Amino acid sequence: MKIARVRTHLLEHRLEVPFESASMRFDRRQHLLVEIECDDGTTGWGECLGPARPNAAVVAAYAGWLVGQNPLETEKLWATLYNALRDQGQRGLTITALSGIDVALWDIKGKHFGVPVSTLLGGRWRESVRAYATGSFKRDGVDRVEDNAAEMAGHHAAGFHAGKIKIGFGVEEDLRVIRAVREAIGPDMRLMIDANHGYNLSEALSLGHRAAEYGIDWFEEPVIPEALSSYRAVRAGQPIPVASGETWQGRWAMKEPLETRCIDIVQPDLCGTGGFTEMKRIMDMAVLSGVRLVPHVWGTAVQIAASLQFMAAQIPDPVRVNPVAPILEFDRTHNPFRQAIVTRPIEHENGVVSIPDGPGLGIEIDRAALAEFAPRD
Repeated sequence: MKIARVRTHLLEHRLEVPFESASMRFDRRQHLLVEIECDDGTTGWGECLGPARPNAAVVAAYAGWLVGQNPLETEKLWATLYNALRDQGQRGLTITALSGIDVALWDIKGKHFGVPVSTLLGGRWRESVRAYATGSFKRDGVDRVEDNAAEMAGHHAAGFHAGKIKIGFGVEEDLRVIRAVREAIGPDMRLMIDANHGYNLSEALSLGHRAAEYGIDWFEEPVIPEALSSYRAVRAGQPIPVASGETWQGRWAMKEPLETRCIDIVQPDLCGTGGFTEMKRIMDMAVLSGVRLVPHVWGTAVQIAASLQFMAAQIPDPVRVNPVAPILEFDRTHNPFRQAIVTRPIEHENGVVSIPDGPGLGIEIDRAALAEFAPRD
């Protein structure tokens, strides 16, 4: 079996109501899928985190090193592609594009051997995971405090045990949102806050001290990801556990944050940090450093399925009678193609998501949906 073709599929939907995080504005949902086809007809699917069109260009650049190769040699192919563009950048698009390719190769490997990727990663520890609802962005034309509170109350009513809201728009306004959300969801639902690196150090410290009374599970990306000394200061200077890692691509970017313990929770994104091949290494590094790993997830059902396969195989740390189980980040913002591109949507039931048990990622792609949501310009 040899790799015959590498394709990308750009998906896009223009939003009627744009929304913002502290660092980015979304007027459309746009994601990139990677399809790798072998000469025997076996096809694997992956997804790239980050800007879709630039990722597509880098995937196309990698294709020449893939065609004609054995898709089962995932370690060899990962190292070959990483080295091919090493001089142009060890992080960013070179890794996010490689991530989508690696996920697709593992999908092929699972289909070839007739087992889920989680089995190939070492075995399934669980068949389902609890999900936490991600949402509460700043939407155009609405009162942010009321909107976020109503949204999270809806997630609570739907059975989610936890939710994450967006902050980073100003300490005083953010505190009003946090207070309103906590009142709307009650004391029992877990609550996380994500600043999307929108604060400077003094703002992050102030917010952390003042928000702690509302029972916050973690404070995500309080400051810019490059500023590791600021992360150490935030972790030491306020009481809420600190989380980050979605933009630290690859093991080399994870090394210093983990070894210096400037975070309590690391959040690598499978489709951005190097795929299954690199994610497994990062999991081992997190265990050695005593840092909890909770994957970041922001994409279509392809990324959701891939992340679930990883979480099925995520080794409890430590292994014990009642271990701390991983939890799935479950994006609840508007995206009509998120589940439409697979023949069997991956949805939750009372905040719990079952992990696919079919070969590879355990999903089938609906090609009609790929055509439906392809860009028109």
